[in-house]
Amino acid sequence: MEDILRNKKVAILVTNGFEEVELTEPKRALERAGAVAHIVSPEKSKVKAWDKKEWGKEYNVDQPLNNADPTDYDALLLPGGVINPDHLRMNAKAVSFVNRFIEDGKPIAAICHGPWTLIETGALKGRRVTSYASIKTDLINAGADWVDEEVVVDRGLVTSRNPGDIPAFCKMMIEEFSEGVHEEQKTL
Repeated sequence: MEDILRNKKVAILVTNGFEEVELTEPKRALERAGAVAHIVSPEKSKVKAWDKKEWGKEYNVDQPLNNADPTDYDALLLPGGVINPDHLRMNAKAVSFVNRFIEDGKPIAAICHGPWTLIETGALKGRRVTSYASIKTDLINAGADWVDEEVVVDRGLVTSRNPGDIPAFCKMMIEEFSEGVHEEQKTL
């Protein structure tokens, strides 16, 4: 699996309150596979993680969202946490950034509450997804076919339920990201 993502550049879109392990473990997996992974955020220099029940570490922002161009990236990772995606889905620039990946057919991986941001793009209708159980109804109301499975792949979109699913999530994320553009995603 080493270097399977060589020459791939991945955006990890987060703001304060992302679940720490949902950024650190997938980012590590991406980098081990040869990808360059950038933390993109509405915050200008640092973002603060949430670690289970309290604030976690701070991480450097590689690219402020205001300067980020989705065409510079091959794929997108959306970590969860309750605070992070709730704030991102209310940020028009963040939603536009995510939507561009969908329009271009680029693969996206979202874990836990991460799919909340995807709802705002309007592109989940008819998509098979999973997530943290508490946002199941939100995803169904957005037209998604929600299932309770460890990892779900649908036309370049990889979703998982929670941190316990990270090993399966990372494996499928790397596989989908290595495949590149998924033309069938553009039709949504």
